[in-house]
Amino acid sequence: MPDGNPNMSPNSTATMPVIRQLDDSAINRIAAGEVVERPASAVKELVENSIDAGATRIEITYADGGKTFIRVVDDGCGIPAQDLPLAMARHATSKIDGSDLLNIHTFGFRGEALPSLGAVGRLKITSRPKGEEAATISTAGGVQSAVKPAALTSGTVVELRDLFYATPARLKFMRTDRAEAGAITDVVKRLAMAEPHVGFILRDASGGGAERVTFRADPENGDLFDALHARLRKILGAEFAENALLIDAEREGISLTGYAALPTYSRGSSVAQFLFVNGRPVRDKMLVGALRGAYFDFLSRDRHPAAVLFLEVEPTRVDVNVHPAKSEVRFREPGVARGLIVSALRHALAQAGHRASTTVANATLGAFRTETSEPSAGAPRIYQMDRSAPGASYGAYSAPPPSSNFGFAEGGFSAPSARVEPLIEDAHEVASRSALPLGAARAQVHENYIVAQTQDGMVIVDQHAAHERLVYEKLKKQMAQNGVATQALLIPDIIELSQGDAEEILSVSEELKTFGLVIEPFGAGAIAVRETPAILGTVNARGMILDILDELSDLGDSHSVQARIEAILSRVACHGSIRSGRRMQADEMNALLREMEATPHSGQCNHGRPTYVELKLSDIERLFGRT
Repeated sequence: MPDGNPNMSPNSTATMPVIRQLDDSAINRIAAGEVVERPASAVKELVENSIDAGATRIEITYADGGKTFIRVVDDGCGIPAQDLPLAMARHATSKIDGSDLLNIHTFGFRGEALPSLGAVGRLKITSRPKGEEAATISTAGGVQSAVKPAALTSGTVVELRDLFYATPARLKFMRTDRAEAGAITDVVKRLAMAEPHVGFILRDASGGGAERVTFRADPENGDLFDALHARLRKILGAEFAENALLIDAEREGISLTGYAALPTYSRGSSVAQFLFVNGRPVRDKMLVGALRGAYFDFLSRDRHPAAVLFLEVEPTRVDVNVHPAKSEVRFREPGVARGLIVSALRHALAQAGHRASTTVANATLGAFRTETSEPSAGAPRIYQMDRSAPGASYGAYSAPPPSSNFGFAEGGFSAPSARVEPLIEDAHEVASRSALPLGAARAQVHENYIVAQTQDGMVIVDQHAAHERLVYEKLKKQMAQNGVATQALLIPDIIELSQGDAEEILSVSEELKTFGLVIEPFGAGAIAVRETPAILGTVNARGMILDILDELSDLGDSHSVQARIEAILSRVACHGSIRSGRRMQADEMNALLREMEATPHSGQCNHGRPTYVELKLSDIERLFGRT
């Protein structure tokens, strides 16, 4: 076998490999492969350094998606000239003394970012602490220059050019300039959420022309919640801010703050989920699973909640040193953190009551479109009210035909499907009902939609979807009070698993028992299913167990059994609710509205769709050109 063959057997008599100590340049390039995955990673490290330095304004400029140029300017405390060479050294930092790696209070602590960037690119740092002279130092491909005097008013300027020029193979794995620029923007926005009292400006200098501002967030004033709400309005938009619920909870020394959107303001993916631990943006599957679990009963599987949540915990109770990019964390008591997220969000959603997102009304208003075709030259403008609509002359103001079946009726009708409640003459009663959140019932159209008048607008309710949710909430409450009935299997179902899977499923056996699934160990790598939820009838126990294991692997938690039980309750609620096509009397419609107001989560059906739409009078008047 020739020397140097990578497939050489360890028992070969050929020359054995020699263990060598790598030089600092190679070590830094290897470290850069872990810390600096792409230009956005470099921006993240540099901006976090600025925040750690106490900066109140940070400006980031990039070109060509950050591949050729990145500059970060801040007004932080600066670096003394004598410390600049040490700042470029590996594992040199001012943020910890090395005695306790679990007591971390800053974004950075490893001292790897600057030497790693200098090893794969051309890095230049210019800094001036208060009361001292400015100085600069540069590093290119791991080769460091001497410290030189420089001109700078205050703070620090870090410039990184030609990223990965020293490791050109890495450039082949870069995405397009647009994709890399998008990743940089995402990083800056996440850090801007974490620091609402810090100003951020992001500029694109590609093409050599004038720099273009792509994102700007000025420092916010006020207390933490006001500042955060204003910052989220800037980053996520007014719709999120208007439909977000304030979260403020604490459990066993862990606090949770932030904003979570209503279920009817959901997204098609998880792009609007932002999680922070001690101010650090993280992507942790346990936290994502907890967020998903909190909305589990309000959204279908293809919809995702929108939330910005901040967990604050003693640094000694969470390990942030488990991932090269520090994007994952490990809690000492993960169950406490998960339980806090689920309970706090569900409490906030319950407090929201029947409220639905404003986007529902906006979408409804958008459906009322006037014709966009322009009138021909010289032709008189025809307004919407002047157009004859199909069927407009049919019974326009005529009294409804007499019916012996007035009130409750099932089935279709040849006449237009609408009925109007007689006007209430008592002005006080009109005012009192209209002042209620969902107002007073005025009409029923197509035997499915209730039209109600509120103090400042109108509400349209889907009677079937609304009542289905009300029945569903009652069934859940009854199940919570009485427990889940179980059915004992005459012959326990023995399921063979790997040793690891068996241990994992048994670790949640107590939680599964609360939903009627009773399992026990049955030798090495096997479990016995002894009882299943009675409401599910005949169950494929193996398939259910495998589904639970998949969820535990993906999200760190499982709702599979609960989902199956509540799917049955949902179907029962659907069949037990007011059907579409049923005519309702005024007192029935008003009773439904009052029950909706008193029942949590009645603003959306069991799949997250709205049960009602509210239109403000000002919006209606704008439709008719009155404002």
